[in-house]
Amino acid sequence: MGRLQDKVVVITGAAQGMGETHARKCFEKGAKVVLTDINQEKGQALATSLGENALFIKHDVTNEEDWLNVVKITEEKFGPINVLVNNAGITMAKSLFDMSLADYRRILDINQVSVFLGMKSVAPSMKKTNNGSIINISSINGLVGGAIGYTDSKFAVRGMTKAAALELASFGIRVNSVHPGVIATPMIMQGDTKDAVDRIAKSIPLKRVAQPEEVSNLILFLASDESSYSTGSEFIADGGMTAQ
Repeated sequence: MGRLQDKVVVITGAAQGMGETHARKCFEKGAKVVLTDINQEKGQALATSLGENALFIKHDVTNEEDWLNVVKITEEKFGPINVLVNNAGITMAKSLFDMSLADYRRILDINQVSVFLGMKSVAPSMKKTNNGSIINISSINGLVGGAIGYTDSKFAVRGMTKAAALELASFGIRVNSVHPGVIATPMIMQGDTKDAVDRIAKSIPLKRVAQPEEVSNLILFLASDESSYSTGSEFIADGGMTAQ
C-alpha cells in the first residue's frame, strides 16, 4: 500500500514545473490525482502518461465557477477530495516604480485569491469524510522580503493558512503552508539564469539549491496521515536560508 493509497488529491498548476513533480510523486504513492492548469496540452499529456488514476481538468484558478467545476468533476470521477495542493502561482520582475495596478492585481489574483477560492470550494467536499489536508504553497518570501507583489501575496498565503486552519480544525481538515527556497527547476537551471543560481547557492548554508523532489517529499508528508497532528504551520525547505 502506498503512503497516499486511494486518497483523492487535487493539484493546481500541475502541468509542469513543481506541480508536475508533486503530481508524479503523489501518483507513485497510490493517490488518485487530479491535475488542473490553464495549459491544457501539457496537462492532458501528463495525465494520459500517468494512467487511469490521473485526471486533467482545464482550470483558471482565479475563477470561482472553474473551482466549483473542478470539485464537481473530481467527485463524479473519484469521490470526495482528501487533499488540495494550492500550487499555482506567478512572479513578476518589476520594481515598485514600474509595476502597474493591473500587474499587482494579477499577482494577487493568481497567488492569493486562488488560494482563498480553492480552500472555500474544496472544504465542503472534505467535510463529507471529516478528513482533509490543504497544502498552500507559499515561499521563503512569505517569511522574508523579496519582490513587490510576489512577497505580499506569499505573506498573505501564510496568514490565510493559519486562519483557515483554525476554522476548519473541527471538521478534521488540516491546513499548512510550504515555503520553498531556490529550486533547481529546468526553467532556472539553464543559460545566464543558471550562473546566477550557482552564485546564490554559495550563500545557502547547505551550499546547494533544492531538487524538486525534496519539496515534493514534504508535500507527501503533509498529504499523508503521517502529519495528522500538524495544522496551521509553516514547513520550510530552503537549505537554511531563512535561518541566517
